[in-house]
Amino acid sequence: MIPKETVERIIDTARIEEVVGDFVALKRRGANYIACCPFHNEKTPSFSVSPAKGIYKCFGCGKSGTAVGFVMEHENMSYVEALKYLGAKYHIEVVEKEESAEDIAKKQHGESLMLVSDFAWKFFISQLDTPQGKAVGYQYFKSRGLEDATIERFGLGWAPVGKDLLVKKAREAGFKEEFLTETGLAVKRDDGTLVDRFYDRVVFPIHSVSGRVVAFGCRTLRSDKTVAKYVNSPESEIYIKSRTLYALHLAKNEIARQDRCILVEGYLDVISMHQLGITNVVASCGTSLTVEQVRLIHKFTDNIDIIYDGDSAGIHASLRAIKLVLEDGMNPHIVLLPDDDDPDSYSRKHTLEEVRDFISTHEQDFVDFMVDNLLAGSKDPLKMAEFINELADTIALIPDPVKRSVYVESCAERFNVASTILFERIRQKRQERIEAERKRQEREENLQGAAREGSMPAREDVPQTAVPDSGESASQKVVLNDPYLAPCEKEILSFVLNNGDELLEFDVDSDMYSEEPVTVADFIDSALDADKEDFVNEIYYRVYEEYFTLLDEGLDHSQIQQRLMNGQDRDIAQVATELIIPKYTLTVSNYQNSMTALQTTLVTYVPRAILVYKVKRLEKQMRECSLELKTAGPEEITGILERLKQLQSINNVLNKRLGRGFEKK
Repeated sequence: MIPKETVERIIDTARIEEVVGDFVALKRRGANYIACCPFHNEKTPSFSVSPAKGIYKCFGCGKSGTAVGFVMEHENMSYVEALKYLGAKYHIEVVEKEESAEDIAKKQHGESLMLVSDFAWKFFISQLDTPQGKAVGYQYFKSRGLEDATIERFGLGWAPVGKDLLVKKAREAGFKEEFLTETGLAVKRDDGTLVDRFYDRVVFPIHSVSGRVVAFGCRTLRSDKTVAKYVNSPESEIYIKSRTLYALHLAKNEIARQDRCILVEGYLDVISMHQLGITNVVASCGTSLTVEQVRLIHKFTDNIDIIYDGDSAGIHASLRAIKLVLEDGMNPHIVLLPDDDDPDSYSRKHTLEEVRDFISTHEQDFVDFMVDNLLAGSKDPLKMAEFINELADTIALIPDPVKRSVYVESCAERFNVASTILFERIRQKRQERIEAERKRQEREENLQGAAREGSMPAREDVPQTAVPDSGESASQKVVLNDPYLAPCEKEILSFVLNNGDELLEFDVDSDMYSEEPVTVADFIDSALDADKEDFVNEIYYRVYEEYFTLLDEGLDHSQIQQRLMNGQDRDIAQVATELIIPKYTLTVSNYQNSMTALQTTLVTYVPRAILVYKVKRLEKQMRECSLELKTAGPEEITGILERLKQLQSINNVLNKRLGRGFEKK
């Protein structure tokens, strides 16, 4: 048996037109492709391939199926052989194993999570029709200009004010407690009671590509600043943010038909544009655009319009998205809306024709967009040189050599630079990327080989947030100038390198609550900066600083990881590799349940790691004071004792906070 995860990866990656195109000469016709059927003799094409649906169909002989089915039929292969063929085509390793009772149970478990999510969705829809739902939730949707047909099409709902109404209904329907907590629909309090995660909020359901509900985004309508604006489902077995696009199940056919996808940021941006009549629109689910999301879009089109807010954050996000889109071989265009407008507000203020005209007349290719927003009319030679290098590095991401050449010649003429110079820089950048990828694959193969030989568990069996062993490994050869603080600094650095882009959403009653979620990296950096603390161990300090330097350059989390592990500074690369490649021991004894939601785990253990580090630093200072007392003169003793008293007082406060965080109730 091929593991479910591998099968899903192959199926998600395989593009029907590419697979069939290896055997049949396809011609585009609208959103589909046509050809003469390879399964029977014909002169007039009756064989059709639909990228949007991921299927082929012959209207002559009746044969039809998916990419896997086509390979099985055309090459006379078994299902497993076809999967192996596609795995090889898309460079996905296929390792077979027998289906165990555990595998069967896991499959059933995933289906149970889907069923409870569907139950919750129907519950939220039904609540929109209650007196409370009509008065609050429905009226909010109407105030945003949404029509009844739109509310129904997107399955919008209302989470009622009561804090355990969904839990009660789900229990009555026979759903187990574990399914409610794993999907994030319910939260268990310290006293063991189960309460709803979502209440007193309008509900935006999030669907998989196939249209099944896997998560929810819920917005408060209160103006109270102490209430988080959005509460979202945590990641689970059925919901991974980085692999999900909002409304793709509704937009995919139109994306393929128009051969273009419009990417926006928010739920209402998508909904308002769909209601207006522009239905090839999707959004990332509360996260920055990811490689996996770009590949999802690429299954339906090569072209993407990015319409983000025109402020600095939107421009920065657009620049980052451009690189991901180019790297996957797609053609990005960027549209900046007028100031103070977003796709939602602009769609509600203009007609369908006006919005379409604005997009078509204001879309820019990535070169023009970068010129306007990075160069910004500057005539400074140094800034011009930096910009041209940045532009060349961006062009280097394009996999098609013909496209690269066209852009190089155009830019060389535009900026009066010899094309040979640009080609040489691009060649070097692409060679660096090839070498980095080779090393990554080599590490991956070594790790998988070791797992198969039984020397360590397979990577997928270990939580990705596993914290490395706090002691130094035998292979660690870098110099540590403070072994006492090294384990704490290493643990904090591990959180930055492995989970730096994850959001921390603290409960309202937490002393760390803020209305806007903060990333793990920003939380740690702010916490250390507040006390003006830098890492004592030089190597950890260098890795930490390099991470934030690359972050400031606009790289996303996975790119930063690769840059650190493949950088020229081999000490940094060694430490980064050790911390990023998952380890198989945990430093936190409480962290035993791999099913614990990532959000909950990080909210608990990231602040704890900071507190432990502060305590260790204080303890070190107190020991230093004690040593000073032994050699201090009479005039110095009073000052040292006062300092020691202050340190002890702070230490007591921090220890109480640690104790309160782990107190059993």
